[in-house]
Amino acid sequence: MPQTRRDTLLTFGALWTALAVPAAAAAQATPALGWAPKALSADQARRLEVVVDLIMPATDTPGAREAGVAAFIDRNLADWADPLWRDTAVAGLDRLDADAKAAHGQPFLAISPAQQAALLRGYDEEAKTRRPHFFAILKDLTTVGYFSSEPGATKAARYDPVPGDYRGCVPLKEIGRVWAL
Repeated sequence: MPQTRRDTLLTFGALWTALAVPAAAAAQATPALGWAPKALSADQARRLEVVVDLIMPATDTPGAREAGVAAFIDRNLADWADPLWRDTAVAGLDRLDADAKAAHGQPFLAISPAQQAALLRGYDEEAKTRRPHFFAILKDLTTVGYFSSEPGATKAARYDPVPGDYRGCVPLKEIGRVWAL
């Protein structure tokens, strides 16, 4: 059956849309970093931002991404961390992409949040039996980074710059959340 020019253009348009729209959506879904990585590549830093957000998401308090925890972790890996920890964490951020591609055919940032969380749960189980494990390192640094950030210390934890009298063994229902000093 001979094709008209119109049929050819419609076919080309549909093909172009099928190829260009997912790429544009993926580019849109990957936000620009608001900080310059020191120990990580830009792609690793973007994956790290997603990971810290999945570890400590925003609820009624800001999440780890809003608290700048990924930049905190990057600075720690660049300036402070033991070389074994740094190398393990960086290799683990690369492993995220490799495992996502093996399991879902797409890089970590392109799979759904549910698929990302499932990968992280698998790493969490792995980390219980193998040390050092990149996910255990990232969880530890996420917790430290979050609760030493301003949002973590003032909004997630109660903050009192001049605490009152010391009263030990206070029931949790009286204080509500953990206190930051």
